[in-house]
Amino acid sequence: MKADSTPCAFPASKRESGDERRIAVASAARQIIVEKGLEGLRTRDIAARVGINIATLHYHVPTKEALVALVAESIRHDFRTQAMRHPRVGKTGLEQLHMEFDDFRETTREMPELIIILTELVERARRDATVAEIVLPMHRFWRGQFVDIFRLGVADGSFRPDLDPEAGAMIATGALSDCWRRPDTSPSMIEQALAELERAFIRKS
Repeated sequence: MKADSTPCAFPASKRESGDERRIAVASAARQIIVEKGLEGLRTRDIAARVGINIATLHYHVPTKEALVALVAESIRHDFRTQAMRHPRVGKTGLEQLHMEFDDFRETTREMPELIIILTELVERARRDATVAEIVLPMHRFWRGQFVDIFRLGVADGSFRPDLDPEAGAMIATGALSDCWRRPDTSPSMIEQALAELERAFIRKS
């Protein structure tokens, strides 16, 4: 199932008009980041796409940092929605790893704009401490999910008993992030990378 391409920063089914406006602002900002990069993000362009004036835009996102935070929250919501479609409860470590890989495939195939936006945000975070405070917790959470998967897999026998969950998570997220950052990575190369990752972690019979 393909995630809605329009970001939703709030999961409630009934929203106030202010929430709808913030969703529209996040959507416009994401479109501009995809088209022009984070450096090309201008408040006047966002306001024009949403159909509001600058004063109204600043009411909802008074600073550039608030705008980046809103975009990041919309991305988190997209990933939460994706995860909720594929519950992990009761799954083995290996099954959960397969589900993470399936989510990765789905994102690269059906939500490529998320990859572009995340790459832009991560690159900016390297030189902007304010953006780093917003973006890096998302990456730490993602890595933490892999840590939990590897701990579970070691305990249930899915993975090598000598596997270090923290190191394994760093390897997995690093490899997947590299696939994201390389626009020339083909689907077949992604499949090869995922297969190699699995072989590195699973317990040999």
